[in-house]
Amino acid sequence: MRKILLLALVGLGAQLVDGSLGMAYGVTSTTLLLAVGVHAAAASATVHLAEIGTTLASGAAHWRFGNVDPKVVARIGIPGAIGAFAGATLLSSLSTDSAAPIMSLILLGLGGYLLVRFTTFDLPKDNVGKPLRKRFLGPLGLLAGFVDATGGGGWGPIGTPAILASGRLEPRKVIGSIDTSEFLVAVAASLGFLVGLGAENINLGWVLALLIGGVVAAPIAAWLVRRVPPRVLGSAVGGMIVLTNSRTLLRSDWLDAPSAVRYGCYAVILAVWAAAVTHSFRQHLGQRRRQPVVVGGDPESRTG
Repeated sequence: MRKILLLALVGLGAQLVDGSLGMAYGVTSTTLLLAVGVHAAAASATVHLAEIGTTLASGAAHWRFGNVDPKVVARIGIPGAIGAFAGATLLSSLSTDSAAPIMSLILLGLGGYLLVRFTTFDLPKDNVGKPLRKRFLGPLGLLAGFVDATGGGGWGPIGTPAILASGRLEPRKVIGSIDTSEFLVAVAASLGFLVGLGAENINLGWVLALLIGGVVAAPIAAWLVRRVPPRVLGSAVGGMIVLTNSRTLLRSDWLDAPSAVRYGCYAVILAVWAAAVTHSFRQHLGQRRRQPVVVGGDPESRTG
């Protein structure tokens, strides 16, 4: 019972982060299952079955709050489902540990770019509203779906920063569209795991616990993403990617860093991340104070 309650709380916290930043539900939940000795494929299958419910609830909430671009959902979600099914069926009995450091290195660089871009520069206004092409979203969906199924997470960490970096969609709509399209990925991956593993290797009690926690958090996260300034949100996403993938690299066979080195690096990353978010928030407040206020048809500059 204690483990079930813990899983429910993890599901709640993971969905709260995922729904407001567009990533981390799968990574957080899978990490916990692996920590208690669950086989990698079974852990990923458990999380994806739970995600069928959490992503449905999250997508509905984001849709209600106007955070979803339907065209982006279709263009990235369908290829993502294909990649997820392929990854789950073909690799359910294989380990992808050797590929994790390479992917983490790529994501670390992309996360660092986002952190710097959203912290030190204004959001690119010239690109906002321009369409995201199928030739970009299709391959991105295939890759993200495949990695998500084989690694227990990856749809958000790959899809969210790639679309954010294009500057063509508001951050809140990037997150809402990624969360909504993940429903297709979760369904496809779950079907693949059921084919590759069989239902007997999946603990339905754990699935239900993760599901309940995630469903409770979904509407809260969808409301939160509308209230967080885009600049602050971008810095938060970038920091999340840097921290998550730095941890993977430091613990990988490539580096195998001692505990003291790892925790020292985490402390530095957290300090830089906190400073970046604080700076972004201050810049946002400064921009709000400089925005003109329309009174009787004539804009008047805000003072004080």
